[in-house]
Amino acid sequence: MRFLALSAGVVLAAFLAVTPGRADTPAQPAGHWRDASLQDYRSHLLTLTTLVEACAKARDTKTCDSAQVGQDDHVAIAESANAERRLIRYGWLRVLLSQAQDKDKVESAAKPVAKPANSDDSDSPAREPANPPKPTTTELLQAAQTRLAHDLAQTDSPVTAAPEHTQEREAMRQVLAGRDFRNLQDSSVRDKLWEKLGAWLNRILESISRVTPRSVWVGRIIFWGFILAVCVGLVWGLLQLERRWRIRLIPESTGPGAGAASARDWQLWLEDARQAAAAGLWREAIHSLYWASISRLESRRLWPADRARTPREYLALVAPEDPRKAGLATLSGSFERIWYGGRSAAQSDYLKAEQLATALIAGSEFSGSGTSGGAAQ
Repeated sequence: MRFLALSAGVVLAAFLAVTPGRADTPAQPAGHWRDASLQDYRSHLLTLTTLVEACAKARDTKTCDSAQVGQDDHVAIAESANAERRLIRYGWLRVLLSQAQDKDKVESAAKPVAKPANSDDSDSPAREPANPPKPTTTELLQAAQTRLAHDLAQTDSPVTAAPEHTQEREAMRQVLAGRDFRNLQDSSVRDKLWEKLGAWLNRILESISRVTPRSVWVGRIIFWGFILAVCVGLVWGLLQLERRWRIRLIPESTGPGAGAASARDWQLWLEDARQAAAAGLWREAIHSLYWASISRLESRRLWPADRARTPREYLALVAPEDPRKAGLATLSGSFERIWYGGRSAAQSDYLKAEQLATALIAGSEFSGSGTSGGAAQ
């Protein structure tokens, strides 16, 4: 879900980056606002008052230029360095001056509506106008002068310090010290980041809601962008599941079990076989050669280590296309007949088994020469 939310946010942000804005109000000067002291603010109000008076008299483009209003004021309400600041905007005055460049048009007086012939004046109530008349630009300019004069008068009044609310703070401290609020914790960094992300997405959606009624194609882009984000998320999730299926759920052990053939090095098995052959113990020598081969193949991870398997089960674990399968099959057959079948062994049987074991240990292919007869016996 977070991936889908992030994908939708990226799509919406990319769309808003290329969407042109509309200018419904006169352009504001670069910088938008300036830091100003109380004295700067008073001087600006006096300048604006003079500007509005001149515009009300002349009513032309030069005198009523909205650019003369200047920047908004970010005013410090006290003389201290860390005083609180308030932003005073003059967008309303810029719009009014732009409108005042055109003089008021004289409108014809409203004509009374003719009554029907059969209407009764005594029974019909007095009709009131549907909409009150709109103020003219001249009246708006007079109201602007009054507003500026009122703001200028406020700058002369002393700034009252904000109350400390000592009793309220003490009551709040006692409430928070109670048992119900004892385990409260501050929000984590992760929660704050998610909150900022949600607020950012809300601002984007609010901007889109203002643009959508004017542009039908915006809704289509949002719809298909959301569908695309969902499809990408599904594909990504399926790829992750498929990757997990490939991983073996049971981890490989760091070493073979105590009873596995590979728990004893193949070199030790091979040394036992040679010692038994030197003593003329051919059955024990072939037994050690077989397990030397199995230990070597297990050390190469041909199969998981397990001593409980039979020779036929070991042989079944080898792939049919593996070149070592034929040699292991011949060695397993000779080992089973001699060790499990109770058949006596001779030196020739040992030499054939040694040749097969040497090939398996070296990893070479089995040619079948000189051993087919032993396998057929």
